[in-house]
Amino acid sequence: MTLLLSRSEVEPFLQPGPILEALRCAFPAYSLKRSAAALRVRAEVPGKTGARAIVLMPGVLEDIPAYTVKVHAKVPGMQPAIQGVLLLHDLHTGRLLAVMDSTAITALRTGLCGALAADVLARSDASRVAIIGAGVQGRLQLRCLRLVRSLSQVRVFDVEPQEAYRFAQEMREELHISVLVETSVEAAVRDAEIIVTVTWAREPFLFASMVQPGTHISTLGPDEPGKCEVGADLLQHSLFVCDDRALAVSMGAIGGAGLDEQAIDAELGEVLAGVKAGRSFAEQLTVYGGVGLAFQDLVACWHVYQEALRAGQGQTIDFLG
Repeated sequence: MTLLLSRSEVEPFLQPGPILEALRCAFPAYSLKRSAAALRVRAEVPGKTGARAIVLMPGVLEDIPAYTVKVHAKVPGMQPAIQGVLLLHDLHTGRLLAVMDSTAITALRTGLCGALAADVLARSDASRVAIIGAGVQGRLQLRCLRLVRSLSQVRVFDVEPQEAYRFAQEMREELHISVLVETSVEAAVRDAEIIVTVTWAREPFLFASMVQPGTHISTLGPDEPGKCEVGADLLQHSLFVCDDRALAVSMGAIGGAGLDEQAIDAELGEVLAGVKAGRSFAEQLTVYGGVGLAFQDLVACWHVYQEALRAGQGQTIDFLG
């Protein structure tokens, strides 16, 4: 039998703390014991500008006896902009264990990966944050950063000012911290110690002259060819860490800035495992560029599946019946 879980059934089992720690173990396993290359297959949707159909596979990790295939649609302007399903299969038999909504899982695991990178690469006393992009993922990045740092102030900028004001009001009420709306990227990042960019940008808007020494930047918008947020000058003057070298070049921050693999210092899994250096001095600039990988989906999906089974949640269907 296959377990079916809707978004409302998935969300109660998305526990940020346990999933963050599972990701902390999963990144080194991916970088050091990779058994299959990460695949992100994408296709334009005819008749809808900017819309993509995307498949992420195979979500595999050494200690989980299952794998995932994620099928989702990415449609800028929709709420949410990313919608789809995760298919969880038994690793040995191929049996379809579960089908679950992927929207909340994708959003949370992306937020947690950004927080994990900040925990590893940002200064331990970093507390001032700039969020560029006031959408769903901007909110999740801020929530997840609270798991790894005590935050004193947040500045937010969005090309749609009403979205920035809505973000500021919601986050002030939810997190009880100062959230200021700025009218430019420059103003938002001027005293930030952690900068998170989560936009649809196809041209760089963050450059070396705009950030102070010791800043950590997570650039998460570049997750397909042609997208770019951080300029080549900043990447070349930083310690650059990614989730996957090949994808950072083919569809991530490095390729988007016109650079090649020589600009990559490490994968996050290598830094977590201690085989590559992370931040080595206080004034060092660090950048994390993640495209999002199927093993990250697997970590969250497996957690939700196990918790749903224990709680007796969801419906079942026999696809072979």
